[in-house]
Amino acid sequence: MSIRFKGVNWLNGASIYEVNVRQYTPEGTLKAFEKHLPRIRKMGVDILWFMPLTPISMKNRKGSLGSYYAASNYMDINPEFGSTEDFKQLVHAAHALGFKVIIDWVANHTGWDHIWTQHPDWYLKDEQGNFTETHGWEDVIDLNYQNQDMQTAMIHAMKYWIGMFDIDGFRCDMAHLVPLSFWQKARTDLEQLKQLLWLGECDDDSYSDVFDITYAWRWMHDSEKLRYNEDLPAHIQHMTGTLQHYKSLPAGAEKLLFTGNHDENSWNGTAYEKYADLALPLAAFTFLYPAVPLIYGGQEIPNTKRLSFFDKDQLDWPASDPPALAPFYESVISLHRHPAFGFNTVLHWLDTGPNSTILAYFIQATEGGNGKALVMLNLSQQQSQLFNLAGQLPKETITGIYTHMDQRMRQQENQKIQPDQQWVLPPASFSVYYSKEG
Repeated sequence: MSIRFKGVNWLNGASIYEVNVRQYTPEGTLKAFEKHLPRIRKMGVDILWFMPLTPISMKNRKGSLGSYYAASNYMDINPEFGSTEDFKQLVHAAHALGFKVIIDWVANHTGWDHIWTQHPDWYLKDEQGNFTETHGWEDVIDLNYQNQDMQTAMIHAMKYWIGMFDIDGFRCDMAHLVPLSFWQKARTDLEQLKQLLWLGECDDDSYSDVFDITYAWRWMHDSEKLRYNEDLPAHIQHMTGTLQHYKSLPAGAEKLLFTGNHDENSWNGTAYEKYADLALPLAAFTFLYPAVPLIYGGQEIPNTKRLSFFDKDQLDWPASDPPALAPFYESVISLHRHPAFGFNTVLHWLDTGPNSTILAYFIQATEGGNGKALVMLNLSQQQSQLFNLAGQLPKETITGIYTHMDQRMRQQENQKIQPDQQWVLPPASFSVYYSKEG
């Protein structure tokens, strides 16, 4: 497996923020969301991912407003959100603040009354010759990737968003349901216009040949088991095995780590339902590991309700500013930019004992200065843990002055680490020591 495409030079150290326009504000419009840009930028977010902005089909629509993922036209803006000019202005304002902007692209299927249905051979058919869908999604129909005219039209539609709005990349919905050969063709053609960021919703290693980032679903499912507080050492070991596998992917194949997104929130629960007291430690982990972290818009409130998928159900923003968890995200986003958590690192997993509930690793940058960090998380929600690292940190490796940050985001400078040092971590907490270098 090899990476054929050169990635953008602004991904390393960056974080992504997913925007659900419909539910973000009372108005549910692009103009209303634009007012939040300075606040989000202050947290340190680099990349805005907008859920699909295309018009939604009326036929077989679910709920009162329908699914964003059931498009009726690939080359237009959903009037629920505003106009073409509104999105142009939003992208311009975002770029002026230093954001990159990517949009959700739904290439596997369309809504039932998409304008392309005038070309029936562009779609899959059932035995009776009717439009069909193969995954149980009643409001969409599957496209036929054996049809080259359809593929050409799809790439043309993607080019429209680059030329019209100057977007910086695509988050490709259910990317593994679309042939890899199409994504190779699309990226080759589109990057003649502009170098883009490609995020694929899949956890198939082969798709890392095309996508800069793919989902870490396997890690997510591993982490979900931690909340039950049963057989934690075995679950932690399995989770580190998954992460080690991800690190074996070729250079340039990064993973997206998250504790929430639109699908998880609506269908499987908020981060607090899924992780209980581990919600914040695991959120911190997504920034303290060499991957790409994702925040689902509203997690900084923190949002503790499932948002309706097909109807209006806005986030409950507090009257106070900033939201309660904005300082938490500002701190971990800032720390994520430290060279120790970049892509060019060497990571050493540390053994804290056979029955330990501690996840610990030492990480050191191989480029960009002498950045290094020690990260420790107690993944038990019930018990404090006393542990040491039994000489696993050689003196020459840990020599230096560190800043320490804990679960309460308190920072202590000019700290030293002793090779035989003992630590105590409270339940559901994390602790990180990072070097001043870099």
